[in-house]
Amino acid sequence: MTAHSKRPLSLKALCLGAVIIAAFVAIAYAAVVASTSRGTTLFVAYAQNSKPVIEALHLLGRRIEEKTDGEVTVRFFPDSQLGGERELVELLQVGAVDITKVSAGLMESFSPIYGVFSMPFLFDDTDHFYRVMDSAALMAPIYDSTQKNGFVGMGYYDSGSRSFYVKDDPIRSVEDLQGKKIRVMQSEAAIDMMRLLGGIPVAMGQAEVYTAMQQGILDGAENNEFALTIARHAEIAKHYSYTMHTRIPDIVLISNKTLEKLTDEQVAAVREAVAESIEFQKQAWSEAIEATRQKAIDEFGVNFYTVDRKPFVEAVEPIYEGLKPYPNQHQLYLDIRAMGD
Repeated sequence: MTAHSKRPLSLKALCLGAVIIAAFVAIAYAAVVASTSRGTTLFVAYAQNSKPVIEALHLLGRRIEEKTDGEVTVRFFPDSQLGGERELVELLQVGAVDITKVSAGLMESFSPIYGVFSMPFLFDDTDHFYRVMDSAALMAPIYDSTQKNGFVGMGYYDSGSRSFYVKDDPIRSVEDLQGKKIRVMQSEAAIDMMRLLGGIPVAMGQAEVYTAMQQGILDGAENNEFALTIARHAEIAKHYSYTMHTRIPDIVLISNKTLEKLTDEQVAAVREAVAESIEFQKQAWSEAIEATRQKAIDEFGVNFYTVDRKPFVEAVEPIYEGLKPYPNQHQLYLDIRAMGD
């Protein structure tokens, strides 16, 4: 092939390259500024997030500075300035970013054990979820499972539970889902779940959902309550049914290189700060969800329904049979279920 016949780079590739270059320029500049001051500066970056998560991350930063008497300071790169969650993990791996927060759904591509958290009806309720996530004995090996990738988990944030919402007749039973075209996340577990429940899974980006429902391409979607108001899906979908079928946590990550450059006392301070931010975020999330629910009722006229989850759970049991060939994932599933009510 001659030089003249080489295929030009795609627009997507060029944009991705530009984002990466811009990220490293921003980090390099910040590093120069940080190097002129005393102590250590940690770079905390995050993608687009809900207010409770953003507030928790900034509390984390303040607590780190307080607990280290200012020896460690924190600089933030918010709202996808350095890229989306996958790009932030890649920056974490090379030590260009010190701390970030990503969905456990993304973490599956780095450590398969995280895939268990994407399984449907894994948790009975909020108390069960917190009992599992607050268990150091259970979570420590999971957090450490990415050490070979250059980073580890330090804690988690609540990202709520996902439930079904539709335009027309509400979902009150498994039968009500039959033949319904429902937007799901672009994951194998979500697609398999929808098929087992009798619906028609339509995997598409979140930004496309509003128009797709408006045009009749979708009958509904599944997400937490924020989608009703922030994405304004409640303008079209007036029926929200609390199936609470998935509850995928967010994971707070720290680079191995960061742990190496901090003293033992500073690492302990960071861990304490993470723990305090987790407790703050729990309350902030709960309050924000309740306010969002009330807004959906008052301003959009959304109806909320409580459903019997047992038939839904029974319908998706074949998914868990698929875990048996993977002993670590299957054991984690059993351990989590054993901590339920």
